[in-house]
Amino acid sequence: MSYELGFLEEALKEWRRLDGSIREQFKEKLAERLENPRVPAALLSGQKGRYKIKLRSAGFRLVYEVRDRQLIVVVVAVGKRERNAVCSCKTVAEHRLFVVCP
Repeated sequence: MSYELGFLEEALKEWRRLDGSIREQFKEKLAERLENPRVPAALLSGQKGRYKIKLRSAGFRLVYEVRDRQLIVVVVAVGKRERNAVCSCKTVAEHRLFVVCP
């Protein structure tokens, strides 16, 4: 069962600011995660239901939440990993608006 992809508005702004090569790397990994979003090794500690995708060589991280009822993977943050700043974002419930991508 494949999930759809969505972005919180702030995460979508961050996404659009990424370099094209970084965005392409994330796209490939996101395509895999839409088929199987719950990867135990990618679970963020201390944040229930939140997972990460890391681009170690570039120093970037993408954080997403899985909404099983709607079958949506929601990207909540994208950016450089600087003192876990990319992980300290609010929950999806606190941000009602998000964009679903085709």
